[in-house]
Amino acid sequence: MLPVINDILFATDLSDNANNALRHAMSMAQAHNAQVHVLHVTEPLTQDAIVTMRMFIQDDASRKKAIQDRHASVKEMLKSNQQDFVKSLKGDEKEAYASVVSVELVDGHPAEAILQRAKELNCGLIVMGTHEHGTGHTFIGTVVKRVLRRSTVPTLVVPHIQ
Repeated sequence: MLPVINDILFATDLSDNANNALRHAMSMAQAHNAQVHVLHVTEPLTQDAIVTMRMFIQDDASRKKAIQDRHASVKEMLKSNQQDFVKSLKGDEKEAYASVVSVELVDGHPAEAILQRAKELNCGLIVMGTHEHGTGHTFIGTVVKRVLRRSTVPTLVVPHIQ
């Protein structure tokens, strides 16, 4: 029996190549009559960033607000990214975007969050793009490597196109 793909998780880093990878996710969704879930993960602050915040932002309430503002800013970037992407679509591509049923921002470690959401959504495919820079195996990126190593579902990695 052939595998059935009803849900596809598309993990974005908001880069130009991520938009190319989203086109592939939409194409796969059309081929399988599936839904696409767009996910962006913001990494937790590093210890260095926390120490720096404590040095420059003295009170707890202001630090909490700064962290909330960071999340809100990334959420706005994700929304803007998707709006710009939709504006760039032509003809039948706009129809294909109808397969995108959710756009979500979560906080956490990217590879772990991607794998967890794919499991929660019962996705039959994960789609991610590679980085634009680098040579050899480094262009794939740490997050993609970690997802590939640990994923229990097929993962499509879309290379950067010049």
